[in-house]
Amino acid sequence: MGKRASRKAIRSAAKVQTLYPAVDRDERHDAPWDDRPHYTRNIRPHSTRQASLIDALDTAHVVVALGPAGTGKTFLAVAKAVQALEAGTIRRIVLCRPAVEAGENLGYLPGDICAKLAPYLRPLYDALSDRLGGRNLKHLLADDTIEIAPVAYMRGRTLSNAFIVVDEAQNCTFGQLKMLLTRLGPGSTLVITGDPDQSDLLPDLSGLRDVADRLDAIDGVAVIRMNAEDVVRHPLVAEMLSVL
Repeated sequence: MGKRASRKAIRSAAKVQTLYPAVDRDERHDAPWDDRPHYTRNIRPHSTRQASLIDALDTAHVVVALGPAGTGKTFLAVAKAVQALEAGTIRRIVLCRPAVEAGENLGYLPGDICAKLAPYLRPLYDALSDRLGGRNLKHLLADDTIEIAPVAYMRGRTLSNAFIVVDEAQNCTFGQLKMLLTRLGPGSTLVITGDPDQSDLLPDLSGLRDVADRLDAIDGVAVIRMNAEDVVRHPLVAEMLSVL
């Protein structure tokens, strides 16, 4: 039985190797669009504006990244947050997102506050898991090294030695964004990402575009505006955005 089980395991491993052949870490960014995604430790820009965003994340204390879905705004911000945490330049990561539904009402959700917020924060969990792996992510969440919180829980706080990412900021009002910007403490970096054209708030309630325009004139604040040319999802996404 032992030999038979061993032969079966070898055949199964060979089958998996054929279906999903090993890819060198440096070659994974060059894989075709229909390949399965693979973890890469070092990120590389796919456009000039992505390179500008990466540079801003390395040098500015406040970064506002505007652009359509799929341009890598959230992923690059989270990747840089993880990089700063691993380098020891910050002590914690705080990820913030408004709990606003995309045009439909899910009603009351069961569970505690974490369970209720999980559907809204799923994109942030995905980005973190991609950079850290599931096991490390669970450990860092358990000891509060990484905190994921709704906008409503940020008032009154001062965040020092932290990397703060505010995602889906097009669903924040001007007052909410002003409150979030004033949470910045010593040794911290604050990144705000969003697409002003995809707000789920009532017309003229989103404050993202106004905040970006006002901050653009301040030294030490980087405002990066991306467009459909920077989309890194399926090639059809960029084409659809050009006509929608």
